[in-house]
Amino acid sequence: MIRLQNLTLQRGPQRLLEDAELTLHAGHKAGLVGANGAGKSTLFALLLGELTPDSGDCLLPADWRIAHMRQEIDTLDRIAIDYVLDGDQRLREVQANLAQAEAAQDGAAQARWHAELDSADGYTADARARKMLAGLGFTNEQMDRPVADFSGGWRMRLNLAQALMCPSDLLLLDEPTNHLDLDAILWLEDFLKSYPGTMLLISHDRDFLDAVVDNIAHVEQRKITLYRGGYSAFERARAERLAQQQQAYEKQQAQRAHMESYIARFKAQATKARQAQSRIKALERMEELSAAHVDSPFNFVFREAVKLSSPLLDLSDARLGYGDKTILEKVKLQLVPGARIGLLGPNGAGKSTLIKNLAGELVPLAGRLARGENLSVGYFAQHQLDSLDSKASPLLHLQRLAPTEREQVLRDFLGGFDFRGARIDEPVLNFSGGEKARLALALIAWERPNLLLLDEPTNHLDLEMRLALTMALQEFSGAVLVVSHDRHLLKSTTDEFLLVADGKVQEFDGDLDDYARWLADYRLRNAPVSNTVINPDKTDKKAQRQAAAALRQQLAPHKREADKLESELGKVTEKLARIETSLGDSGVYEAARKDELRELLADQAKLKVLEGQLEERWMEALEVLETLQAELEALS
Repeated sequence: MIRLQNLTLQRGPQRLLEDAELTLHAGHKAGLVGANGAGKSTLFALLLGELTPDSGDCLLPADWRIAHMRQEIDTLDRIAIDYVLDGDQRLREVQANLAQAEAAQDGAAQARWHAELDSADGYTADARARKMLAGLGFTNEQMDRPVADFSGGWRMRLNLAQALMCPSDLLLLDEPTNHLDLDAILWLEDFLKSYPGTMLLISHDRDFLDAVVDNIAHVEQRKITLYRGGYSAFERARAERLAQQQQAYEKQQAQRAHMESYIARFKAQATKARQAQSRIKALERMEELSAAHVDSPFNFVFREAVKLSSPLLDLSDARLGYGDKTILEKVKLQLVPGARIGLLGPNGAGKSTLIKNLAGELVPLAGRLARGENLSVGYFAQHQLDSLDSKASPLLHLQRLAPTEREQVLRDFLGGFDFRGARIDEPVLNFSGGEKARLALALIAWERPNLLLLDEPTNHLDLEMRLALTMALQEFSGAVLVVSHDRHLLKSTTDEFLLVADGKVQEFDGDLDDYARWLADYRLRNAPVSNTVINPDKTDKKAQRQAAAALRQQLAPHKREADKLESELGKVTEKLARIETSLGDSGVYEAARKDELRELLADQAKLKVLEGQLEERWMEALEVLETLQAELEALS
C-alpha cells in the first residue's frame, strides 16, 4: 500500500502539504484532484523518489515497480514501435541476453533465455505494442516512423504508450488525456479498467475519472482527503460538507435561475425538447452538486451578439482538404442560431479540417460556402494560443479589442476568467497552457460572437474552468459546433452529433454510448497487423492445432454471453427511448403532471444505471471475444 504519515512538502517558500495523511491500498485506483498549484505533481515526484519529505513519511513497498508518463523524449532517432517497447525494460534485458547467447551459439543459454522471453510475454510484445499504439490513434505506417517525425502532442502519446507497456505495480499518470482525442480516451479507459495494479491519476476530465477510479484524493488547504467512489461521488460528498454555507446557497440559486429560465424558454419547442430535458436533469442534480464548486474562481458568459443571420453558415456539396489531398467530399451543413452540434469521428478523419473551413482558415476545394450577412465567428483552436502576443498582458489584449471601454469594465470581465490582481497586468510569456486557453476564451467571449467553433476547448483547463465553460455555453444564444474529448461538456451543451468518417459528414443517430460501440466496431475493421515474423522451425504444429481447438471451444459460450447481453441492452435502450419520448412532450412539465414527471425521471435514472452496467459487461464480453479471436487467428 501507499501510506503518507504526517507528511509536509515544501517547494521554495511555498508549503504545499502540511501533516498530510493518506492510505491507498494495493489495487486501488485513485484520482488526485485539487486546484492548480496545490501540489499534485509534486506528490508524484515524491513517489518517484525525486523528492524527499520535509517532514513525515512516504511509505510504499520496496519491491514495487513504478511506471509513469515521462514529459520528455531523448531518443528522437528511435522508431516509434521500438520506443514503446523500450518501456518494458525486463523484456529488453532478456532480448539482449538472448542475442548474446545466439551470437555465442550457446544452446543451453538460448533455451534458458527463450524460456525467460516466453515468461515475459516477449513473443506477443510487438503485437501488444502495435495494438496499444493503434488505440492511441497511430496508423501502421506511423508506428514504423522515427520519433523525431512527430509533433509534441504525438510524442506525449508515445510516452503514454511506453508507460503502459511497462509491467508495473504502481502507475502514475499526470494528465494523460491532455493530448488525446475522444477515440483515444475511450480506448485508454478500457485499458486502465483492466490494469491490475495500483494507480494514481491526475486528470481534469470528470467522465474519465468516473470511468477508471474508485477513490478521489482531494488536495485542499495543505491536506489530502480521500473520498470513496469516482468524481461524481466526490462532488456529492464534498457538497454535503459545504451545503450549509451561505455562499454556496447564493451561487446555487443563481445557477438554478439560469437553468429554469432556459427550460421555460425552450421546453415547448419540439426542436429544443431534448436540450431542455438535459437541463432538467442537470437541475435535479444541482442541489447536491453546486456547493462542491462554491470556491470556483470562474464566472463568465459569452456576450450576446447584437445581430443575427439565419442561416449563419451554409456549406453545400463541398470538397474539403489541403492542396491536392481531399479529406471530405460532398459535405452539406447549415448552421442556424441555436444549433448545438458535436463532431464525432476517428482521429484524422477530418473534424478539424471541417472546422477550419467554416472558420475561414481554409477554403473549400470545391462547392459553396455562404456566410450570413451578420455572421460573427468565435473560433477556438489550440494553435491560436501560440498567436497570443507574449509580451502583452491579459488587460492589454482586451484593451486592443475595446480601446474606448473603461478599464474597470475590462478588469471586471477578465476577473470572471480568474485574471485578477498582479496577474492581469503580467505578460503572457510565462503563462501556462491553461492560462493561455482562458485568455483566448475571454477574448472570444468579449467579441459578441453568434457562432462558436470550438476545437478541443477544454485542453489544459481544470475542472472548475470546464464547469464554468459548460455553464456559459448553456446560456449562449448563438450556434455552437464543438470537437471535444470532454464527454461531460458534449452531453451538457450539444443537441445533436455529426459523424466525420470515411470521407463523409453525416448525422449520427445516437448518443456517446452508441458512438463508443460504433468506434469499437470501427477499430475491429481497421485493426493493425503485427510485423513480427514467427520462425516456422520453432513452431509446434500439433500444439498449435490443440490450442486452436481449445480456443474454438471457448469462443462459443463467450459468443452466447455477448449476444445475450446485447439483447438485454437493446431492451433497456428501447425503454429509455420511450421515456425520452415522453419527456419530449412539453405537457409533462406542467404542474398538474409533476408526479408523472418525477416517476419518469426516476425510471430514467434507474434504467441509465442498468444500461451502464449492461454496457460495461457487454464491452468486457466483446473484449474477451476479440482477444480469443485474435489468438485463434495468430494460430491459424
